[in-house]
Amino acid sequence: MSITDLDLDSVINGTGVDSARPADHTAQGTGAADSLASYLRQHQEDLDSLPTYRPVIGAIIPAYNEAETIAAVLKSLLKQTRLPDQIHVIVNNTKDDTFEIAAKFAGPHTGKKLFKGAKERQTTEVFVHDIGANPDKKVGALNYGFEQIPHADYLLGVDGDTVLARDAVARLEAEATSDTRIGGISAIYSIDDTPRRGLLGQLLIAGQRAQFAAFNMQNMLRGRNMAVLGGQCSIFSMRALRDVMKANRQQTPWVNDSEVEDSLLSLQIKSAGYLTKISATARADVGGMTTIRSLDGQQVKWNYGAIDLMWPGQRGDTKGQPFHPNLRLRWAENLGMATNIFTRIAFVLLLAGALSIHAFEFSPLWLIPPVVAILLNVRIAMSMKNRTWRDVVFAATGLPAELYMWLRAGHFVRAWVKFLSRVKTDNWAEQAKAERGSGNAYLTPLIVLVVTFIALGITWFRLPIMIQSSILWLGWPVLYVVTIAQTVVMIGKLLRRQHGYKV
Repeated sequence: MSITDLDLDSVINGTGVDSARPADHTAQGTGAADSLASYLRQHQEDLDSLPTYRPVIGAIIPAYNEAETIAAVLKSLLKQTRLPDQIHVIVNNTKDDTFEIAAKFAGPHTGKKLFKGAKERQTTEVFVHDIGANPDKKVGALNYGFEQIPHADYLLGVDGDTVLARDAVARLEAEATSDTRIGGISAIYSIDDTPRRGLLGQLLIAGQRAQFAAFNMQNMLRGRNMAVLGGQCSIFSMRALRDVMKANRQQTPWVNDSEVEDSLLSLQIKSAGYLTKISATARADVGGMTTIRSLDGQQVKWNYGAIDLMWPGQRGDTKGQPFHPNLRLRWAENLGMATNIFTRIAFVLLLAGALSIHAFEFSPLWLIPPVVAILLNVRIAMSMKNRTWRDVVFAATGLPAELYMWLRAGHFVRAWVKFLSRVKTDNWAEQAKAERGSGNAYLTPLIVLVVTFIALGITWFRLPIMIQSSILWLGWPVLYVVTIAQTVVMIGKLLRRQHGYKV
């Protein structure tokens, strides 16, 4: 019986030797077992000391007037359980103290050990670049950062107002390396609600948090397929980015063909044969818009860019891709918003018309759609991992969510009007202008709505009672049908399993 035939534990412990053998043979066996155990321990220690493959992650932070937030962003990156190997802050077109504040973090930094028992601590280095006036804005900053990390395996893109959870990088890395088909993963991002704001600011932040939560949950329930790898916090495979450049004959991963550079790149990564995912657990908090003007500038740019990508036809360097898998959710969002606008305006007009001729009869059935909408909003709020009482109140009371829906309707209409008018505008500049507190374009939908209601009211009272009755007779059934269909869709979302996901 050879030693290889023995159970390893028995050999190490000196047992399992034939008891019929003489004592000296037993002693020899015990000595051999001790030697083997010592050899195995040394061999295991040697294996543990061997370097393991650790992908190189380069973090890129495009920073435009981020003096108020850039320090918090860098602190969150330097406190990560898995430090990025390099951190590049790309300051561009900035007129505040972003560079001076970020420069205080420049240089090497040491973090915690990568895992318990490791002999060395993690290290990283922060580089701060001021590229001055940059006509390509964020796109130019991202591409400049891409050139700084040619040997990295992954590019971690972080906005200059996004604070990462302490384990966000580690979780993104684990998911990205788990499947070579993954081209990019977006973190689950929400709006930071910690700073104190006025009543209007709190309403807008709560609305944005609910909007992001609903969007993230939709993507999670679609097999965690992410339509947009948001620039707020996403990790990209460098191999996927290079394949995109090759497939599209681009010199850089990001191009300024679209108003939403992250959506376009996500489409290109998907078209190159890679997966675009949303993380199951990695989280980040994004700075929100606290004024109606700034929110309008941001949302109109996002909506306009999405329309530009999904609308058929060639527009300059942009080619619409109406059937792209990543844009199906966009079509559903636009159809849903158009339905929301129709039902609300139609109800207000028909109600006013019926009251004017004393023909309105209240039915409790009209309460079903708003009740279902409130329940759906509450379910979305309860799915938030870091929800607050403000999130629940926003959803449960109904009125704040309804006001925010009217604001989103204005953004939706403004974006479509700008697109269909084919007037060339710089929506990046418009958003920056709005964030500085300039411009009144956000008031346009409200002015148009008021003027339209006044014109329709004057026209209504000039019509004979017979025509008024006929309009109501035709209008209410149409509204019934659309509202029923809309309510059925909401009930479907309300009853759909969420598989334990938290957004």
